[in-house]
Amino acid sequence: MSPITTTIIITSLATGTIITSTSYHWLMAWIGLEMNTLSILPIISKQHHPRATEAATKYFLTQSAASALILFSSTINAWKTGTWDITQMTDMTSNILLTSALAMKLGLAPMHLWLPEVLQGSTMTTAMIITTWQKLAPMTLMILTANNLSPTIMILMGMLSTLIGGWGGLNQTQTRKMMAYSSIAHLGWMAAIATIMTNLMIMNLMLYLLMTTSMFFMLILSKSKTIQDTTASWTTSPTITITMMLTLLSLGGLPPLTGFLPKWLILEELTMQNLAPMATMMALSSLLSLYFYLRVAYTTTLTISPNTTTTTHKWRFKPISMTTPLTSTLPPALLLLPTTPLILL
Repeated sequence: MSPITTTIIITSLATGTIITSTSYHWLMAWIGLEMNTLSILPIISKQHHPRATEAATKYFLTQSAASALILFSSTINAWKTGTWDITQMTDMTSNILLTSALAMKLGLAPMHLWLPEVLQGSTMTTAMIITTWQKLAPMTLMILTANNLSPTIMILMGMLSTLIGGWGGLNQTQTRKMMAYSSIAHLGWMAAIATIMTNLMIMNLMLYLLMTTSMFFMLILSKSKTIQDTTASWTTSPTITITMMLTLLSLGGLPPLTGFLPKWLILEELTMQNLAPMATMMALSSLLSLYFYLRVAYTTTLTISPNTTTTTHKWRFKPISMTTPLTSTLPPALLLLPTTPLILL
């Protein structure tokens, strides 16, 4: 792909998300979502490989169906209420259709099956874009309509997503599929709290973006496509080995690290809303996620692959071009827990 083509596609991708995020009219939001979808398709399929073409087709079908549902629900709402304002989504039928469409857009359970397959057919960089940037536009629509969405449906969908995200990731050997199930589980936490406390959902989204981006950067740098590949990452960069382990534990939500912060606050809020059974189920499901994160952390840092050489590391490390974005995302992905009192003020 030529630099001009790449620039146009990336600009269109960013513009689509910005249009959706800044619009209050349903038609403008829909146009932004369509621009977003059509811009990511050439990025997914540019490898000219059957798996990439298959991933692009699956992505196109699910996203276009979700966009059509959003347009259909907003049209029904406009027909019944006389307004196209996103925040005035008051019709029950429209809200149910919108919830289904947003779940399909984001990859929430039970509409999650496309996400692992699409990520597995994409490159690591494309997978990072799909799990981070592509979540912004639908999450913005969820934030804007949070007051009108059904709390029962959202909490049940959130709980189901955390369970499926945990169970699905257990038997994965591919790092991209593991990160896909990790994304499903994290989005489940956000969906569960969306209608109760929107501020917590926004904070969770920001921390999820930071942690997922830094994790993908390290997988790209160490060229780790499978869990088996992570066993050799220590020969490439000892620093990345340590930070990858810490980022995995942060994604799992262990206390001294940033990832514990959103889970702690969400569980606290759910308990305050007399939803202790839901909070218990989600806390237990996060243990499933923690297990497969720990498995990757173990293969990355606590094992040494059999080798015939006597040297500990490669005789010459390759220059790393992505050091700047990695160093900018790593500290907040690991060390934000002490800022909890500032967030709660």
